[in-house]
This record gives sequence, structure tokens and C-alpha cells, in this order.
Amino acid sequence: MLSILNNISALEAENQLDITTNSANKSLQQLSSGSRINSGADDAAGLAISNGLNANVAALNQSTQNVTDGVGLLQTADGALSQITSLLNRAVTLATEASNSTVTPGASGQAGAINTEYKSILSEIDNINATTSYNGQQIFAQTSGAAAAATFSIFTSDGTANGAKSFTLSVTATSAAALSLGVGGSGDLLSSSDAQAELQKITAAITTVSAQRGTLGANVEQLQAASTVATTESQNLASSSSDITSADIGATVANDTKYSVLEQTGISALQQANEQSQTVLKLLQ
Repeated sequence: MLSILNNISALEAENQLDITTNSANKSLQQLSSGSRINSGADDAAGLAISNGLNANVAALNQSTQNVTDGVGLLQTADGALSQITSLLNRAVTLATEASNSTVTPGASGQAGAINTEYKSILSEIDNINATTSYNGQQIFAQTSGAAAAATFSIFTSDGTANGAKSFTLSVTATSAAALSLGVGGSGDLLSSSDAQAELQKITAAITTVSAQRGTLGANVEQLQAASTVATTESQNLASSSSDITSADIGATVANDTKYSVLEQTGISALQQANEQSQTVLKLLQ
């Protein structure tokens, strides 16, 4: 039936052309962004999953940085302890020398010069203990007790409630008093007997510092292992997120070509449908 009120063929052709154009625009957007999901309308579930995975990745990447900071702190502490060990080794030499009876005892004798150097070593150990810092924070405890320790917490997380973990790092005070040097008895090297007594304390202090360096080394290994786990997990989650959101370029190009052809045929069909209505005019001639 010929009618001028409605051109159903033209309406159908126009509707199909709109669908084809929207699909073509979507393909072009995917090609330009490289992403299959550019809005919630593209894939609401996929977008939600991808956003959650990206949040996990962000938390893991920052956790890796937190661990790196913790390792830096421990390495700074170890460097300071290494210097203290060198000072204590020199103190061993001085105490051993002062323990020999051939050295003139007393503050005015040869022992006095040796003791002055020893006291300067203790002063430098105190200085290292007081001034060693990382990111503006003092690393070593400032109290004189041998058991005193500064504690630091290194936080890691994958962004979930069950994925949070904290590593507690303890750095023991290493002042001369904390190492029991220069205290108790005479605490100096002015006589052979005092020097021998102090030598035992110095040797014990070297053992204490070495044990602490071992503990710090173990902590570094633990943090580095945690960093490796976080980095691997971050990479895997980033890959999963990419699998969800990334556009399949080959398929998208094929679709874009298809929709381009359909647009052209759709425009041609719409034109023909509009031309059909012109036949009514011929009946009026």
C-alpha cells in the first residue's frame, strides 16, 4: 500500500543506521583509547572488577615503597653500626696497649694520652647514637638502658581487610652507656688493671653490636621478601585488569571496518526508502 503519512521503510532504515553509527562510534572510541571499557555502559561488571583490581595495585605499589623506606632505614642503621664497630676495634687496640705494664700509668703518664683517645671514641659513639637519622627521625633509642630500643612499623597492604600486615623493626640504643663502656669501676684506661677490665667490656660491646647488625640484616631480608611478593602480586593484578579493560585491537579494527560498510549501505537504503515515497506524486500527475 502506498502512503504519504508514514514511510515505514525510511523509519526502519533510519533506526538501523542509528544503531550502526553508535556501534561505529564505540569502535572508534575503543581504538583511540585502547580500552574496551570507556564507561559503565560498556561493561558495568567489568568496570567494577577492574577498578577494584586497580585499587589493589595502587596499595601494593605503595606497600613496596613503604618496604623500600624500611630497608633504607635499616641500612642506615647498619652503616652507623659499622662505624661504631670500627671505633670499638680501635678501642680494643688502646685497651690492650694500656693493659701492658710497660705503659706509664696515670693521667699524666702515657696511659693518660691513651685514655684521652679512648674517651674521644666513646664520645663519638654517643654522637653516632644521637645523630643518626632517617627522613628526620632518630634511628637509635636515646635512653641509656641497654635494653632500650627505638621501634618502627612498616605497613604493607593489598587494599583488602585481610591483606594488611605490619613489620615491627627495633633498633637498640648504642650509646657508650648502653654498651656499658666508660661506666662502672674506673671506666678508663689509666691503669693496667682498669684497662684489662675495660677491654672485656669493649669485647662484649663488639659482640652486642655484631648481634644487632645480624638482626638488622635478617630484617632487611624479611622486608625484601615482602617487597618481592608485593611486586609480583601487583604485576599479576595489573595484568588481570588489563585483560578485562584492554580492547582487542584486531577484532575492533574488523568491527570498525564492518560498521563503516554498514553505515554506507544504511545511508543508501535510507535514500532509496525516501525515493519510494516520491512514486505517490506520479499518481497525481
